[in-house]
Amino acid sequence: MNTVVTHIDDRGIATITMNNPDKHNAFDDIIIAELTAAFQQVANDTAVRVVVLASEGKSFSAGADLNWMKRMAGYTHAENLRDSHALAEMLRTLNFMPKPTIARVQGAAFGGAVGLVSCCDMAVASPRASFCLSEVKIGLIPATISPYVIAAIGQRASRRYFTTAERFSADTAQQLGLVSDVVEAEALDNTIEQLISQLLANSPAAVKAAKQLVFDVADRVIDTQLIEETCTRIADIRVSEEGQEGLGAFLDKRQPAWIQA
Repeated sequence: MNTVVTHIDDRGIATITMNNPDKHNAFDDIIIAELTAAFQQVANDTAVRVVVLASEGKSFSAGADLNWMKRMAGYTHAENLRDSHALAEMLRTLNFMPKPTIARVQGAAFGGAVGLVSCCDMAVASPRASFCLSEVKIGLIPATISPYVIAAIGQRASRRYFTTAERFSADTAQQLGLVSDVVEAEALDNTIEQLISQLLANSPAAVKAAKQLVFDVADRVIDTQLIEETCTRIADIRVSEEGQEGLGAFLDKRQPAWIQA
């Protein structure tokens, strides 16, 4: 059985599903490698417009797999470093995916799974979902996921939840900015479909450029260099193929070419 399954529909919606419900979709080196490969595949597929990260079963992901943790307990420093680099590459690939990403969180997301949710652009959770950065309970720290979690929930909340390891609800996750929407379990897919419809109405090139814009502009000083850079970006995209198509469609009161009939 594949622990990660990818399905791409005729609209270009790629759903990557963690498929190990008996182990609550817990991470080990195999699922990390399979997720990384799946993320790389859809990132490089020009037909893919939107990526949904989902999972089978009761839990979104329980974090680290127990048997993997037993093996890691005997690892040397070099082996632990190799292992952490693999996890870091998986997170980096998802975070910087050049397509919009949506996490579908139906249940518990612990440890590294909070990192996965943080790396997605949007997350829709059911009230059953709960979250925990539990690493300090066993003498560890959420190091590899920390850049993404801190970007999602901020320093103040991170200082609390990194150190208390307390479990928090989907509603709290929404207040912190980790989750975009909290809806009943039966409404998860419809809510995600609404987001997908919004995304598919937009220029694929502009969506990609807009996502990259956030990474490139966030936390920078607003100086003449940044102002010049943003002016250049809007000028470039206005004269691009999709920029011209979008402006033309708007002025002609017609649908742009990227919207399927």
